[in-house]
Amino acid sequence: MSTVQASNRLVPPFLDVESIRLVVADELAAVDRLIERRLRSDVVLVNQIAHYIVSSGGKRLRPLVVLLSARACGYRGDQHIHLAAVTEFIHTATLLHDDVVDDSQLRRGRKTANAVFGNEASVLVGDFLYSRAFQMMADVRNMRVMEVMADTTNIIAEGEVLQLLNCGDPETTEEQYLQVIRAKTARLFETAAQLGPILCESLPEQEHALARYGLHLGIAYQLVDDVLDYEGSADEIGKNVGDDLAEGKPTLPLIHAMRTGTPGQSAIIRKAIEQDGLDHIDAVIDAVESTGAITYTARAAAAEADLALEALSEIPSSPYRDALESLAEFSVSRTY
Repeated sequence: MSTVQASNRLVPPFLDVESIRLVVADELAAVDRLIERRLRSDVVLVNQIAHYIVSSGGKRLRPLVVLLSARACGYRGDQHIHLAAVTEFIHTATLLHDDVVDDSQLRRGRKTANAVFGNEASVLVGDFLYSRAFQMMADVRNMRVMEVMADTTNIIAEGEVLQLLNCGDPETTEEQYLQVIRAKTARLFETAAQLGPILCESLPEQEHALARYGLHLGIAYQLVDDVLDYEGSADEIGKNVGDDLAEGKPTLPLIHAMRTGTPGQSAIIRKAIEQDGLDHIDAVIDAVESTGAITYTARAAAAEADLALEALSEIPSSPYRDALESLAEFSVSRTY
């Protein structure tokens, strides 16, 4: 079980992510059908790689947030289906590019696309998915949607560059790291939650509330990923434990352990980050555990989940708001 515990919230009515999905099961099925249809290309390799990664067992959390936020605001059309698929295409494109930059070999429990098809093909198919996402956005014919999504993809790209600059740098501060995850991970969650009220032309207060919800949900989700990189199992999390360290990423558990550990512990972690290696992984894990870095990161994630829940107070009660609350709970209680 995860060590993450929330401080001031009630347990929502849905106990797991599958129960949350049931609230919009028909719409999620429609999103899957649309993704299948819009993945098609006359280029065989595009089809192969796109289907390989999109069908690899992802949680579809960002599309789920789009659907739930739209319904929570009273939306009754079908454009949220298109935008849910758009968020999944953008997310998938970032995964393809990330795995090339990080030279990752395992994602979601199987070989990455770059490991199977090569770096060049993976990057180009990532570009295909980005461009297909913008084609689909244009179909919605909503300039506000286009503006928000264009800003989002730009900020995600900036986050990727910031992370690249931080890799191998043990001097990265906690605020610098949080800046990266706000841009790279949380921004797409924020936008996914914001799209519902935009479609509904909701009051600005509701749009801002759901945007805040998505932002804090995304931060919490990434911080739990940081925790799982040191206490998860490869079978559950779908990647090797210590992968972030092997890529030289100074995540929050490492930053906290360097800040509060002994000089010897700090030196070992610094060396591991600088050399992008796992030669001292056991010593690093021991330092992370003994300094309370896992608990520190888990508490930070729980605090973000609480902020996400507070933001939902602006949204009328409904099964869809209940499901969004449960998603915040899932983000910090998950073990994968």
